Amino acid sequence: MLLTKPGCHLCEDARAVVAAVCRETGSAVREQDITGDPALLRDYAEFVPVVFVDGAPWDRWRIDPDRLRAVLD
Repeated sequence: MLLTKPGCHLCEDARAVVAAVCRETGSAVREQDITGDPALLRDYAEFVPVVFVDGAPWDRWRIDPDRLRAVLD
């Protein structure tokens, strides 16, 4: 899962990285806008984008494609 919020340039960068790596690895990705969930907004407002792998927060802000690829392979 990729947590994002509108107007976040790092979220746009992360979206492209995550989408490309997921295409390469055959992994599914779901994106969620934190502004629609008060709990997510409270917990992650200053930390987006956040990538979750297997339900756990894995990386935030600048997503490294090689590291993500390694964990998804």
